[in-house]
Amino acid sequence: MAGKEDSETFFSAATPLAFELGSLPTTVIPADPSQTDLTAPPKPVIITSPTVAGTYPVVLFFHGFYLRNYFYSDVINHVASHGYIVVAPQLCKILPPGGQVEVDDAGKVINWTSKNLKAHLPSSVNANGNYTALVGHSRGGKTAFAVALGHAATLDPSIKFSALVGIDPVAGISKCIRTDPEILTYKPESFDLDMPIAVIGTGLGPKSNMLMPPCAPAEVNHEEFYIECKATKGHFVAADYGHMDMLDDNLPGFVGFMAGCMCKNGKRKKSEMRSFVGGIVVAFLKYSLWGEKSEIRQIVKDPSVSPARLDPSPELEEASGYLV
Repeated sequence: MAGKEDSETFFSAATPLAFELGSLPTTVIPADPSQTDLTAPPKPVIITSPTVAGTYPVVLFFHGFYLRNYFYSDVINHVASHGYIVVAPQLCKILPPGGQVEVDDAGKVINWTSKNLKAHLPSSVNANGNYTALVGHSRGGKTAFAVALGHAATLDPSIKFSALVGIDPVAGISKCIRTDPEILTYKPESFDLDMPIAVIGTGLGPKSNMLMPPCAPAEVNHEEFYIECKATKGHFVAADYGHMDMLDDNLPGFVGFMAGCMCKNGKRKKSEMRSFVGGIVVAFLKYSLWGEKSEIRQIVKDPSVSPARLDPSPELEEASGYLV
């Protein structure tokens, strides 16, 4: 995992703390479906939780197309170390399910967290039911948006969300070939969402890798998602990195091999990209859940504090209607 020792090589004294590993020790707790355990999740999940006694918000983290939830362990640990319980379900096995099936499965996992997550946490740790955030990468980013927009027929309608972060979200292969449910409308500010939303993009995501098509094609990637969001919304694009560059190093198995070579990758250290993604998630959650605005505003006003070069300039459009 990317630690403070690595971070010191590229962080300045003025760097927001969100980009650094948090102070809380964490533990990783796998949980699998079971016919005998009534508290078992409907899909396999990896729970990353602080071990220090306390009550923490829950973050649902949805993996990308055909990927594995444990490919994100560094980013997830980064977020959890700042005081969040991160639940990362595995929504596919050998082959990815249909898009609507994946969204409905996500809804089932969210229902489970509200009822049975406590049974799998350290004894002194509790989930704060008042704050639940949705985070997802690639197709998982689209899944997070679809759940927030009400497309999960399985979701308990009483569950509300406090924030949404899409990490290079992708809605399909092209504008004409999109995954179900088709949530993009191609109309500005058409997403009917009453929560702060951050969209993280990559500069190399829309570029092809040799003979492979782009992993985050134009018209179905972060740019369109951001356009369709209403304020409060933020947009942060890591110019020199690709669609998979926030994943862990040395991913195992065939799926790990494909994840490392199918997309256009950046040349810089992936650890910097992981710190950037984890830091934006943390800073935006602080902003959205606790009203701690200083760090996210600092990133917008001075992009040089980011471990990844930001281009175009980051944006934070607040619901009051002004851009900072």
